[in-house]
Amino acid sequence: MRPLLLLAATSLAAGAALAAAACSSSSGGASADAGTACASGDADLAPDGAALTPCAWDQPVTQISDTASAAGRAACKYKRGDMPAATLGPTDLPADIPIDNIVVVMMENHSFDSYLGHLNQYGNRTDVEVADAGATNPDVDGAAVPWAHAAHPCSADTDHSWAGTHIEVDDGKMDGFVTQNDQATPAGADPVVYQGARAMWWYDQTDLPLYYQLANTFAVADHYHCALQGPTWPNRMYLIAGTSFGQTDSVFPDISAYPFPLQDATVLDELEKRHITWQLYTDGLPTAGIVYSTSILQRWGRTNFKSSFAQFQADAKAGNLPAVSYVDPNFETEGKGSGSDEHPPGDIQIGEQFVGQVVQAVTTSPQWSHIALFITHDENGGFYDHVPPPAACPPDGLPPLDVNGKDAGFAFDEEGIRVLLIAVSPYAKKGYVGHHVYDHASIARFIQAKFKLPALTARDANSEPPTDLFDFSSPSFPTPPAISVPPIDMTQLNYCEAQFGK
Repeated sequence: MRPLLLLAATSLAAGAALAAAACSSSSGGASADAGTACASGDADLAPDGAALTPCAWDQPVTQISDTASAAGRAACKYKRGDMPAATLGPTDLPADIPIDNIVVVMMENHSFDSYLGHLNQYGNRTDVEVADAGATNPDVDGAAVPWAHAAHPCSADTDHSWAGTHIEVDDGKMDGFVTQNDQATPAGADPVVYQGARAMWWYDQTDLPLYYQLANTFAVADHYHCALQGPTWPNRMYLIAGTSFGQTDSVFPDISAYPFPLQDATVLDELEKRHITWQLYTDGLPTAGIVYSTSILQRWGRTNFKSSFAQFQADAKAGNLPAVSYVDPNFETEGKGSGSDEHPPGDIQIGEQFVGQVVQAVTTSPQWSHIALFITHDENGGFYDHVPPPAACPPDGLPPLDVNGKDAGFAFDEEGIRVLLIAVSPYAKKGYVGHHVYDHASIARFIQAKFKLPALTARDANSEPPTDLFDFSSPSFPTPPAISVPPIDMTQLNYCEAQFGK
């Protein structure tokens, strides 16, 4: 997340007064019953200035079959504007989705194998696809470097650039992680956290007790991929927009072709026009700022698009969460050993503690009975995973562009590397692992499926929402299990801060 972070934060600082107003507001968005007219032609605003719901969104759609749905996705048949019922069969889009509040948390930079590669041992199970215990990658001399237990909960950053990640993937051989991350050790630093072998580190329940408890208790997907083989910003764009608008680096996209309310750029635009409440919760830069830049300050004519993390906790406690919440860690703490978003070199214990606070807020909320919390990571961050990225539907006709707007090579026709996806909900299947292929656009499609919103691009149109992780007919957890926020091992935190700063 670091590249351009300070630029983004500086750009958004101009709207600090507007953002501060959000801390006293809990829901955001228009009321669900606002207005009865619909938008047709150029009539996109009501007399009071509120965005109207397009008439086309409520036209009858004959739902396709599961078989037709799967065939259409495989052929990348579906496109921007397609309604959920036109692309999803009854299994993926049941008649009733008894979820009133969706919460999305996206952390930073760790692969599925690096985080949950020992879930089978932890849960005494065999159904989770993980790397073989003897997995290796060659080093610069060709020697085999093993997939090994991490020496520390922090390390120097690993290469997760567009070009670097494609080298690590190496046409599906998944053998470039060590060589791509071998770097010199600064004077006085511990070489173990700089050597290429750190890209092969894994963690287990002794390191990540909360993640292992959640994944073994609720539902987890073991074929959830980041949306592209590249860094934070473009992957986070896919979470809310189903595309990176051609970007492969940390660059604000050109969204001049998406003026609100005439053209929707993200799910937030769609929710606003559907009059569904939503909110961005973070103490730093929100993910949506990566798409909108400073235009986020005026786009919807509201001053409460952003609230603090403390406000999220208060809203959950009071039963005032909006229909859709995006909860981000504070990205402005990145680059230090005490960073809170799990991005190297931050101590991953700090990020896990943040996620634990989110989970506690959700599971103790009076809204628990109809909540779905999705926990994932933006990308693998340069850490090893053994599963080759499968094919994916290109979102639009835009080619991959580098930071200078030049051809970046490759294409948007493959998924990124696997990351975790955990669904925490009363309706999450108990101790379940799903093997369906998902990516960040799948979360967008789940929101669209629930609230009857059209696809934004061909990627989300052809994405399967992660409904496989739920049993909506019978809640497994009407009473939530007790979730404890794990304590911080201060010896390790002190080590990380000594290596990388506070």
